[in-house]
Amino acid sequence: MFRTTLRLPWVIALGAALAITTLGTASASPRKGAIDEDALSGAVAFETALTSVAESVSPSVVSIQVEVRRPQNNGFPFFFGGQGHGGIVRGGGSGVILRSDGYILTNNHVVSEASRIDVRLKNGKSFPATLVGADSATDLAMLKIDAKGLPKADFASSDKARVGQLVIAIGSPFGLDYTVTTGVLSAKGRGGIGANEIEDYLQTDASINPGNSGGPLVDLQGRVLGINTMIVGRGSGIGFAIPSEIAQRVARQLIENGTVKRAWLGVSFQEITPELAAHFGGGFEGGALINAVVPEGPADRAGLQAGDVITAIGNTKVREGHDLLRTVLRHGVGERLSLEVRRGNKTKRVSLVTGERPSEDGAQSKQQGAQDNSMLGLALEEHLRGQRQFLPRVDAKNLLSIGMTHRRDGLTRGE
Repeated sequence: MFRTTLRLPWVIALGAALAITTLGTASASPRKGAIDEDALSGAVAFETALTSVAESVSPSVVSIQVEVRRPQNNGFPFFFGGQGHGGIVRGGGSGVILRSDGYILTNNHVVSEASRIDVRLKNGKSFPATLVGADSATDLAMLKIDAKGLPKADFASSDKARVGQLVIAIGSPFGLDYTVTTGVLSAKGRGGIGANEIEDYLQTDASINPGNSGGPLVDLQGRVLGINTMIVGRGSGIGFAIPSEIAQRVARQLIENGTVKRAWLGVSFQEITPELAAHFGGGFEGGALINAVVPEGPADRAGLQAGDVITAIGNTKVREGHDLLRTVLRHGVGERLSLEVRRGNKTKRVSLVTGERPSEDGAQSKQQGAQDNSMLGLALEEHLRGQRQFLPRVDAKNLLSIGMTHRRDGLTRGE
């Protein structure tokens, strides 16, 4: 009896609370068929923002059609939607108007080997285009058309972009001009994919399809954050864009010189595994482990050695090898850098003057046990089960349709 008497008031109170909650919910709920004006207003405002971006940016986006002369019956994995007859293969992509006097930025793989390039504007006008210059290392190319007063795109800082922010992709997927898709910025600084020599991608889930290549990825202010370049296949919803910071630097050099010159240290480096980190002892916060130095290169002249760990460049911390590559590429050829280097248990500052990264046609210095397979002096090798296996060169134009979900461990790169 005691237990029953003690629990009865609690049960009654609980029932009363549930009844009150139910009545309150029912009275607060809108009647059937009613519209929540506040929610609708918010949705309309968001919709207006998206449509405004699409309307303002689309005039600075172009559709690109190309022709490539190929022997008949020759396999040609250049881009999706390509059609060919009589030895001519046709296809296309997208581009961004960089300057009002006719300079247009696109992907190198869109126009590579093209015998004819045509650019169509949003207003329907079409112009033949000439190739000013291309940079296969970043998969960027610059076109020029004979036109003035074009609506150029505005660029934002990809460095300041935030993961999770809304982004919009505009382009011509499968030849469907000025298609708009939305998503979020999924990640920054993606590398190690094996598509290009220089990899520092923005990742997005905004729908990017073949034909979007060269088109812009923009923020809600209509500013270009990146140039769409690549997708992971099998409908995974993962796409990659070249960050605006890289795209603008490359674009300036292509316009001025037709080629790109990049800073170079003259070292190859390896990612530091947890086992290696333990070897360096307590207080170790990562870095890029040098495993080879190019003789007479900038690093060699500065006194760096194999086994040194670069932990910072200037005030920028280097926590992994990709940080080293990314940071060096932000500097010019002949620029003096201050490197923080750990050698054994001691850390010191080393002054170094950058050299020019060797080109694909230039003489490359080969290190023992490393094969030079790069246009930019990057020596890549993979350590698998105690054996060295050199990574094959991967052509970026074949990566538009294939999956690239794996990541190689123990990767050695050059810088």
